Amino acid sequence: MPSGKQRIISFGLNETKLNQARKTQSGLRGTKNGDFFSIWNYDGKIAYEDIIEETKDFDIIYCIGTSGYGSVYKAQLPNGKVVALKKLHCLEVEDPTFDKSFKNEIKMLTKIRHRNIVKLYGYYLQKRCMFLVYEYMEMGSLFSVLSNDVKVVELDWMKRMTVIESIAHALSYMHHECVQVIVHQGISSNNILLNSELEAFVSDFGMARNLDPNSSNQTLLAGTFGYIAPVPV
Repeated sequence: MPSGKQRIISFGLNETKLNQARKTQSGLRGTKNGDFFSIWNYDGKIAYEDIIEETKDFDIIYCIGTSGYGSVYKAQLPNGKVVALKKLHCLEVEDPTFDKSFKNEIKMLTKIRHRNIVKLYGYYLQKRCMFLVYEYMEMGSLFSVLSNDVKVVELDWMKRMTVIESIAHALSYMHHECVQVIVHQGISSNNILLNSELEAFVSDFGMARNLDPNSSNQTLLAGTFGYIAPVPV
């Protein structure tokens, strides 16, 4: 665990932008909570130690679920903001497959900006510790809502249609509006998150891929049953 000087969560689309962010934030250095470099104008500051303190070093009592890789934790930051943290465990960090998925998710979400795609606030990379900082969704996954006898009552047919429409907008954006087409490859009820208003957001981009319109693409089975996507070759 880091000691002494606070370890700052890093946000890097590239080194130039990271350096610009450092210069912009330089006046805040030395503050209690460290620096927080925002991709989507996040209005807070957070350092590694704050997350470790708030989650008691990722204690299981703060774990709210699992994803395709890693576990998801809930944390309330010193400024009152609640975020979700997706963390790779030690064995997963050493697995090249999980490491690739983790970094692929960062790559995809740092260039996606859509209302119905979960926001990535930042990430922390270290040899033995890797986690993502996400927008927190109060209702959890669509699967968990549909599986809960109490919560599912709130999800009437009109709201279910709104969920479907939101997912369709997100997929349409990835398939038709991005500079390079993005195929998620893992759409399922586990990867659709709902906020307190039951708005739907697509998450979990570890298997997502870009399609090159100038090259051939082979259709293979990938991701979860229910969504078969073309895979770049």
